[in-house]
Amino acid sequence: MFVWLQRLDQHFPVRYSAWLACAVGMMLAAFSWVAFDRGGTLALIFLALTLLGVRDTRQARHAVLRNYPVIGHLRFLLEYIRPEMRQYFLESDNEAAPFSRQQRSLVYQRAKGDSDKRPFGTQMDVHAVGYEWINHSLQPSKLATHDFRVTIGAGRAQPYDASVFNISAMSFGALSANAVLALNEGARRGGFAHDTGEGSISRHHRANGGDLIWEIGSGYFGCRHGDGSFSEERFIENARLPQVKMVELKLSQGAKPGHGGVLPGPKVTAEIAEARGVPVGTDCISPSAHSAFATPIEMLRFIDRLRDLAGGKPTGFKLCIGHPWEWFAIAKAMLETGIVPDFIVVDGAEGGTGAAPLEFTDHVGAPLQEGLLLVHNTLVGLNLRERVRVGCAGKVISAFDIARAMALGADWCNAARGFMFALGCIQAQSCHTGNCPTGVTTQDALRQRALDVPTKAQRVLNYHQQTLHALQELVQAAGLNHPSEISASHIVRRNAEHGVKLLANLLPFVAPGALLAGEMPHQVFRTYWPMARADSFARAG
Repeated sequence: MFVWLQRLDQHFPVRYSAWLACAVGMMLAAFSWVAFDRGGTLALIFLALTLLGVRDTRQARHAVLRNYPVIGHLRFLLEYIRPEMRQYFLESDNEAAPFSRQQRSLVYQRAKGDSDKRPFGTQMDVHAVGYEWINHSLQPSKLATHDFRVTIGAGRAQPYDASVFNISAMSFGALSANAVLALNEGARRGGFAHDTGEGSISRHHRANGGDLIWEIGSGYFGCRHGDGSFSEERFIENARLPQVKMVELKLSQGAKPGHGGVLPGPKVTAEIAEARGVPVGTDCISPSAHSAFATPIEMLRFIDRLRDLAGGKPTGFKLCIGHPWEWFAIAKAMLETGIVPDFIVVDGAEGGTGAAPLEFTDHVGAPLQEGLLLVHNTLVGLNLRERVRVGCAGKVISAFDIARAMALGADWCNAARGFMFALGCIQAQSCHTGNCPTGVTTQDALRQRALDVPTKAQRVLNYHQQTLHALQELVQAAGLNHPSEISASHIVRRNAEHGVKLLANLLPFVAPGALLAGEMPHQVFRTYWPMARADSFARAG
């Protein structure tokens, strides 16, 4: 039966069945009206519903209605009765829903340009252990703009003045063409960056001219030879595009660190093959490890080589922290070679993905707080922090999320799910099936057509701008002049039923130059720093 329904959906999508039923009901009621002089009211009702379906497929505001005419209105009916009911209706069996329900509602409001103000005070339990807030000042500052920037690659031939809030890595192939087009157009209008994901630069990334961060993974998509090895010639072609502002080497991904990936051959379309430099219809494999280097020193030399080939554009790497000695080995290699990346992006294990084993999404990799703090502390302890910018990603949705990450050492934040929500994602969790109801994560031409690019690009822009405006208000309330001034002394956490602490007193921080002076301020350094060696990722001893 399931196979039969799938085949039926290819010819006449079953998602149109309610609309079809209304049309059939209209014809039967009309026949009864003419033949037996009864059923007129019913015919008019079915006619109205049929015309509503026509309107649904032609409007551009709601992707759900374009893909699910008539029946899709149930979602909005429940939303009208009570805003949160749409999540309960759509996500009653979705384990991720309770965490993200409030955040999704916030993103939707901002993306649509609606007010995000709410009555009746906080919706958080301020007495719950783990509740956090930012301390405010009795002398708030007044800032002229919310366009906060950070310079990455200062001193290089082509430094990049980046927004403190950008689109995180999501590949074409995982996302639909229309989703990529909308994200990049929103980024262009707002002057912020769009990370390509490891699927490389597609024609859809280039169409609107928004700033790109080109992510290169272990498959070297967009810069590979036929055997999967790295190609300098292909790299130069893409890296020197004016649109590409930075190059990011992906070591690991928060949602599935240490796990490769396979895009099955039937899903490798001509467009995907063109972007990735692989044959059409052949399995597209992302190995679990890189082949261009095998040691920390080799990795840094490879990054230095990429920077030169890119014409001096900022070049760095992204990782989710795993074995601490491996990260320390990279840090020791920086000292030994003198080669320093322009930036490091720390991906938290709480980050999202289209598909990954449950054990990896739930139990592999360090969460953002621990990973970010370890990277920041290490760079501070080696007096390298001023030379290396640090970005981060991992369930960053709101302005407070950005402020908190910056208090822990981040210079800027990336977000994936927030911008997906802005595109209309309803967390149906069907990303890997090709049946995304909103056209965000599908290569089905009919389904993705429901995602109207101009409308969603505006929503991407709205979400970015309103979130940064909220960040501006937080910075002003704290009496500061830039988010970079937010420190762990500004954020307070309830750590017990009757106790609170500043993050500065609750979390471990390292003094500048401490590691160079031979001081091992915390247990993680005392245990793992001696195990690290610059010439190998393996544990010493």
